[in-house]
Amino acid sequence: MAKRLATEYVNAKLQLKHEEMARFITFMEDQQLRLQVLVLDNGNQELVLQDVAGREEVRLTFERQQDYYVCELSCRLVEPRLTNAMRKAVSAYRGNAIVNRIYSHYTMIYYYRNGAVHKIVESIASGERVVFEHKDTLGQLERVFNSRLVEREIGLINGAVNELLDLRNQTIDRAEIAEIDGRLKELTHKLFVLEA
Repeated sequence: MAKRLATEYVNAKLQLKHEEMARFITFMEDQQLRLQVLVLDNGNQELVLQDVAGREEVRLTFERQQDYYVCELSCRLVEPRLTNAMRKAVSAYRGNAIVNRIYSHYTMIYYYRNGAVHKIVESIASGERVVFEHKDTLGQLERVFNSRLVEREIGLINGAVNELLDLRNQTIDRAEIAEIDGRLKELTHKLFVLEA
């Protein structure tokens, strides 16, 4: 099994509500890291996370933006405990990030959106290949189902229009023709809306 050399977080972003910030600090304490919390100007907070051996640290600066604490971060980590804590934090707190897991001969690139991995790409010297990509199958099925309902309704309206046109051609009474024309106008408008 290949040994991971480093993990890079590229443009990672965590956005926590005020109540979530205290839970986030407790979460990081539970990861068996040395944790230091600094309160900065304007209510901003900086968390300094350090692995137990003290060989590596990362600083997470959370800026106060209205009702949220927002942390944007790019860093390179080597120590497994710190790396795993960051991975869990991005996942648990619905973060967005591009994470490069670097091995000796290749790099695995993970794309996180709202805490979930949406795409994994293997990058080697000769190029890249997609290993995994999240597909919204349920959403696609719903869209297909809804489009078929619209197509069915368009077919029904076309049938009704044809019947009304046949009836109009057979009718002599002007009042009936006016009533048929009114219904045709309504159905034509419905068709226009459905086909748009």
